[in-house]
Amino acid sequence: MAEFIPVDPFNLVIFGGTGDLSRRKLLPALFHRFLDDQIPLNSKIVGTARSEMTRDEFIEMAKTSCKSATAKDTWSEEHWATFAKMLDYSPLDIAGPEKHWKELSSKVDFDRTVIYYLATSPSLYVKICHALKAADMVCDACRIVLEKPIGKDLASACAINDGVGEVFDEEQIYRIDHYLGKEAVQNLMVLRFSNTLFEALWSRNHIDHIQITVSEDLGLEGRAGYYDGSGALRDMVQNHLLQLLCLIAMEPPNSIHADDIRTEKIKVLRALKPITGDTVKRNTVRAQYVEGLINGQPAKSYLEELGDDSSETETFVAIKAEIDNWRWAGVPIYLRTGKRMSRRVSEVVVQFKPVAHNIFDISLSGPNQLVITLQPDEGVRLSMHIKEPGPGGLRIKSLPLNLAYAENFMLRYPDAYERLLMEVARGNLSLFMRRDEVEAAWTWVDGIIDGWKQSDEASQTYAAGSDGPIASAMMMDRDDRAWHVRTTPKS
Repeated sequence: MAEFIPVDPFNLVIFGGTGDLSRRKLLPALFHRFLDDQIPLNSKIVGTARSEMTRDEFIEMAKTSCKSATAKDTWSEEHWATFAKMLDYSPLDIAGPEKHWKELSSKVDFDRTVIYYLATSPSLYVKICHALKAADMVCDACRIVLEKPIGKDLASACAINDGVGEVFDEEQIYRIDHYLGKEAVQNLMVLRFSNTLFEALWSRNHIDHIQITVSEDLGLEGRAGYYDGSGALRDMVQNHLLQLLCLIAMEPPNSIHADDIRTEKIKVLRALKPITGDTVKRNTVRAQYVEGLINGQPAKSYLEELGDDSSETETFVAIKAEIDNWRWAGVPIYLRTGKRMSRRVSEVVVQFKPVAHNIFDISLSGPNQLVITLQPDEGVRLSMHIKEPGPGGLRIKSLPLNLAYAENFMLRYPDAYERLLMEVARGNLSLFMRRDEVEAAWTWVDGIIDGWKQSDEASQTYAAGSDGPIASAMMMDRDDRAWHVRTTPKS
């Protein structure tokens, strides 16, 4: 059984405390960690937002959110009543009167760790930081959490980093990407660096190519305003997919210390071959979904959901990336993400090279594959060729060695936000992005955006409920490869 180690008492102030992220993720995550005795009873959680709301009203809102996110056999009114004692609320207009900040400050104990979680629009990050400083609410024990996206391009990311950095030291800034908190993502480093079997094979000498797919069957789901100004490249590739790529491709760090890990990740980002106007047509595909079927039910097009038939925002991106270094030269890494696709799945597929010489008089079913699934069913599968038992000649079959988390670890393990919030409380920066990581990722992504602007090639379309546009399959086919087909049932 896993052991949940308590953190020291802390104060957490959630800016945007009545918003969607707070209600869906942060408050339930804190409640679940409290249920596992990780959060001391003398900790304090303060929500703040422009909404005029009393403490009791905030607690009732939090209860509704936490109860809906908690299994019925786990929910307890007694437990909730104890947790609710930690909760408080303070109305705040960032540009409002000084008394709002004084009221918020009075609810914070600065003799212990103070965490400011900015669950707001990134355009407010710098304003909030400077307002905290003006209100004398910044001290050495303070930590600040920034949600993605950090900007919409390199210039805006640098402006945010500069502005926040004027108030907080880099060691106090926790740039969060919830994918880094997923169990299977954290397992990538353990899988690679504690198993001789894999690290010895982890290079261009034995790996043919790598695929990273993050697909969703959902559409806009109330995020139309944000998403249409962002698109799949900024929303998913710049952070989630590139972070997965870093963990897959990085060199062994000297230790698991935060800066050792993040230094190796930045090397990968800086080694990515630029995709510019000359190569963007061949190495990228962008598309937008049109009407189709999701689980047999009619699904609207992106433009219908958005209510704007002029938008050219991409909802699907496929990219052929390459890393120019000794380990990975010549190994393509295919990235793919999209909305309204056939299923919800996030996985990394490492395709090994075929055997150098097939001594059997029958063809093999394909090279070995390592498939690391992040969602919906976290686990690791390694396909191996074996002789099929029985008479009638030699028959070879490919079967997986399967490590499914749900089957092998019979407990509820913390979700990404639960884990990351506790790591902030501990002061562990290893699961968070450093400034130069964010800016290196934007440098590469900006090259693609500029290439699209220069290109005269129109965006593709794909039917909702499909696996993306045919151009994505054709990009793989040109390299005599194909996207991995998931054989498990749809979630």
